[in-house]
Amino acid sequence: MPFDSVQVARLGGAWGSMGQLIASDGSGNHPYLQRLARNEEPLRDLSDAAHHICLLHGRHPGVIDHALGHARLGIERDWLEAAADAFVIERAFLVRIVAAAGPLPSTPGHAETEAATAAQRHAIDMLAQSDRAGCATGAAIALAMDWAVIRESLDAAGERLGLTPPSSQLPLAEETVTVVDTLVREGMLERAMLFGAQQLFAQHRGLWDLLEARASARDSL
Repeated sequence: MPFDSVQVARLGGAWGSMGQLIASDGSGNHPYLQRLARNEEPLRDLSDAAHHICLLHGRHPGVIDHALGHARLGIERDWLEAAADAFVIERAFLVRIVAAAGPLPSTPGHAETEAATAAQRHAIDMLAQSDRAGCATGAAIALAMDWAVIRESLDAAGERLGLTPPSSQLPLAEETVTVVDTLVREGMLERAMLFGAQQLFAQHRGLWDLLEARASARDSL
């Protein structure tokens, strides 16, 4: 079972600075993504979101796969291996949604959107491939934490498109807390992990802002 908002709230105090970071910067706080997750937006907006999420996280190797290549500790590697295996399912579902949704919805400012998304993808790639110990793992953990609400929006899109969402196999929240608590005992790792997580959250927030602006632009046509 992956993270959900209730688990994150319950566990937030158990993992110190990382819990505080997800509470303040995680995607679960973004109003537009919340509306997508509640299935309150038109299908074209859900499809638009799926397309752009796929641009950031639909490729292999992705954030978690790259982080696995930089893992130095056993518990870190074990968590990343489990998360990487689980994300194969997530990636396949994401690709199915994009295929079922068809082309991107027509939206003003498409060239600017392409440039912004390319910059976000580059920034995420740099985080995931960082040689700074802990940075890539922090980004991978942030992705797993954010994916709960992202997955809710994908489930909404999939159901509207007649697709059955697969069960998520991402690591249990409690398992991730244990990994974080173990890794933060390494002082230098904690700072790098927090940096990686903070930067990935920032890229995700930028994406939700962009998608919200695109939805508003379509509404104004």
